[in-house]
Amino acid sequence: MVPEVLDGVRLDKALAQLVPELSRARVKRAIELGAVRVNGRRVPKGASVATGDSVRFDVERVAEAPAVATPGAPLHVLLETAQVAVVDKPAGQPTAPLRPGETGTLVNAVLGHFPDLVPTADTFIGHSARDPGILHRLDTETSGAVIVARTVAAFEELKAALKEGQLDKRYLLLCASDGLPDEGTIDFPLTNHPKDQRRVYACVHPRDVMRYEPRPASTRYRVQRRAGNWALVEAQAGKALRHQIRAHFAAIGHPLAGDELYGGPVIRALGRHALHAASVKYPGGAVVPAFEVTVPLPKDLAALIEAAEAAHATAEDEGGTE
Repeated sequence: MVPEVLDGVRLDKALAQLVPELSRARVKRAIELGAVRVNGRRVPKGASVATGDSVRFDVERVAEAPAVATPGAPLHVLLETAQVAVVDKPAGQPTAPLRPGETGTLVNAVLGHFPDLVPTADTFIGHSARDPGILHRLDTETSGAVIVARTVAAFEELKAALKEGQLDKRYLLLCASDGLPDEGTIDFPLTNHPKDQRRVYACVHPRDVMRYEPRPASTRYRVQRRAGNWALVEAQAGKALRHQIRAHFAAIGHPLAGDELYGGPVIRALGRHALHAASVKYPGGAVVPAFEVTVPLPKDLAALIEAAEAAHATAEDEGGTE
């Protein structure tokens, strides 16, 4: 039964209070799968609960099945020490499996390369047995650096560093150049989109902040290069909430190239949104020594820039011909 203190609270937030041992991701997945019933009925995540409501949670349907190793799967390791590894996730590869026995994800390849990370149902390093060692995730279509902790002590230290802003993560993105300042900060708080579970919602207006109680989010950016109609931008987002950079740039009228979900222009030759986790830097701590890893811009994004520059140069030459 829902206690009086949770009267009027949104379902997902109420579940986080009622079942604190479950992660936000598991709560979200449970609601999406219909594993949560309020007074016997399936309800959306954004629905509110009331005092006395009966909430039933089918835990078995969202049990965390341990990820499996895929020995020999391709894995580009950028840094490897006894405590930590940094790997390069290609665009199009999911970070972690969603279903029991699923393969083809970055985690499967990581476990194949680092068998000491292979989890059991009760023992694992990191957030869950589904993504052992993974400190942070990238969207499937985002490429670049992912940090993997190889010991419990390393994971706890790096998790704290990420939360406290001591872990420097930088991204590169492509968006429309026209009207974008050379640098800036985007501070719109974020929440789950009220009508589309695939997206997050940037609360630009104060009324949205009051209505949705979003989480604070800040993205700093600096234009590195302008190529024809495109700007190559470096963005820094600290911990980075789900889709933070994508939603923030869409909110200022500069959605990422290829990011159709957030209103970005369709780029058939790219086939994904133009976002790349370009570097990670850690000053070092009691367990994990300092490290800095940079991942070059992948060929597909570099080709888009080069094509834009070539088209711009051709247009200028033709415009200057008498």
